[in-house]
Amino acid sequence: MHFLPTGEQSDFARTLHDLLGAADVPAAVRAWGCGDHGPGRALWGRLARTGLFALAADEEYDGAGLLPLELSLGFVELGRAGVPGPAVETAAASVLLSGLGDGAQAKRFLPGLVAGEASATLTLPGGSPYALDADAATYRFAVSEAGELRLAGDGPGGLLASTDPARRLSLPAPGGELLASGPRVVAAAESAGRWARLLTAAQCLGVGESLLARTVGYAKQRTQFGTPIGGFQAVKHRLADTLLGLEFARPLLWAAALSLEAGDVAAAKLTAGEAAYASAMTALQLHGAVGYTQELDLSLWLRKARPLRDAWGTPAQCRAAVLRARVR
Repeated sequence: MHFLPTGEQSDFARTLHDLLGAADVPAAVRAWGCGDHGPGRALWGRLARTGLFALAADEEYDGAGLLPLELSLGFVELGRAGVPGPAVETAAASVLLSGLGDGAQAKRFLPGLVAGEASATLTLPGGSPYALDADAATYRFAVSEAGELRLAGDGPGGLLASTDPARRLSLPAPGGELLASGPRVVAAAESAGRWARLLTAAQCLGVGESLLARTVGYAKQRTQFGTPIGGFQAVKHRLADTLLGLEFARPLLWAAALSLEAGDVAAAKLTAGEAAYASAMTALQLHGAVGYTQELDLSLWLRKARPLRDAWGTPAQCRAAVLRARVR
């Protein structure tokens, strides 16, 4: 099986990398955490023009077809740059709508989601009860245990605190417009949940890589006893172990994107999430007290590692999913 991206796929990832590198993403993240969504929405529009969100929708609804591998490559870059907003949920909602077999609902919502003119948050059975960035999302979709897809309104309890200030959580409001129901919603929701878990794993990988790169750079500059701390054997071993964790997660992510099997996706999410969290702990330890400061951009990625590790499947849930897949 071929796990290396093609030239075209690499060019797409490089385009996103360059676009995000030229943007002031940390400023957009800080503004998003304070409730100012303007800079984040402007960045969202530029990402949409690359065709990123089109990769999660059928061609008949202005999409490029359902392409999980290409989308995963893109979401690694989103994680590496720390892009705020419900990107995973928007892509998963597009997958959900594409899989309904209901052309009317797909035509109603998908063109705006694909073009970046709209965003969506989504809650699914078996996932977190909290909706991400419902205050910023254009649409708030919710699927119930009974297999009802509804367009929810504002949640009753306001925003809830999160480790990452740029991840704003709320409970979806009960009721709302009924869009579809029945077995087709259940099947589409299951597929959307796998995509959400896969793309969160991709974000985790990107976050972990960014944290490691920043820590390596710091270890080369920070001196102790007249020597860069990166020259100390213990520091080298810690950085090497962190790199191994991330590199072990990478092929699992590509394998999951190729198969979209529940067990493969859970294994990728488990491994990438744990690797990102380990990278955060390494970054925090080697930066020392300065790593805690909000003024340092490192903190923006440090605060994402733990929530992303648990989003769309905690380590315990992912381990259980891997075991279920193996005993079938």
